[in-house]
Amino acid sequence: MKTSKPYIGRVASLGTKHGKERAVERPFRHALGLRVMVPDDLDTDQLGTFSGEVSRNGTALEVCERKARLAMASTGLPLGLANEGSFGPHPYLPFIPAGLEVMTFIDNDRGLVVTESFFAKRTNYGQREVDDVAEIEEWLQKVHFPSHALIVRPKSGGRIQGMTKGIVTRDVLEKAIRLAAVNSTDGAAVVETDMRAHLNPTRMASIRKLAFRLARRLATPCLSCTAPGWGQTGVIKGLPCEECETPTLQVLSVVFSCSACGHTEEKRRDETTASAQFCPCCNP
Repeated sequence: MKTSKPYIGRVASLGTKHGKERAVERPFRHALGLRVMVPDDLDTDQLGTFSGEVSRNGTALEVCERKARLAMASTGLPLGLANEGSFGPHPYLPFIPAGLEVMTFIDNDRGLVVTESFFAKRTNYGQREVDDVAEIEEWLQKVHFPSHALIVRPKSGGRIQGMTKGIVTRDVLEKAIRLAAVNSTDGAAVVETDMRAHLNPTRMASIRKLAFRLARRLATPCLSCTAPGWGQTGVIKGLPCEECETPTLQVLSVVFSCSACGHTEEKRRDETTASAQFCPCCNP
């Protein structure tokens, strides 16, 4: 696939207050020759916080674009970039935590909005109800404390009063649990992972991986109009069963498209049939 560097020597506003430039700067500079600038005193928390003080209004994709445009408005630059994450149970394996990372690049000069997403199976996301820190020793190791920070809040009676964020020492953790318990109507505290990027190296690694993916896509010109950002935008399911030819939920083909002109191409997978284990008729 042909590549180019349409943004060499340019600068993009990065919407972050949590140090994401450490993950984003190198991928975009390496693949595109593009530098990133973090606006001074940009408050991205106004669009929502992981700890719940400010509710996120909209999907991760919608908030991601608003965050990029907020950064662009702050600097006056026509190029913007932002990332947004969502964490919770794995959609297919609910006992396993997972995260969705979204990253959006905006080019106002071209009227271009390009988004990439990354389903992060490797995450330390989790939470535990606790009365005493001794109850969660094994869990603390699992979520990589203290290299990854924690948040402690009251279990009931309001999240904000009695909440402590960015906990990276055991002494502070113990004090935070006592404070949260006092402020909880049932005397219990909840300890959860702090998913802000600058306090979560595992998440920062996922953001870096996503940044490389988006930067490589922006370095790929459209096959029709040559605008940057040609890449995979979806899949079509329906690969037929190897036994009875019934369409399955396995991927039949991959869809590539351009955000600028809308040109779309479909590429069939090398596999022509799906295993019968995925067939709704052979294996209902």
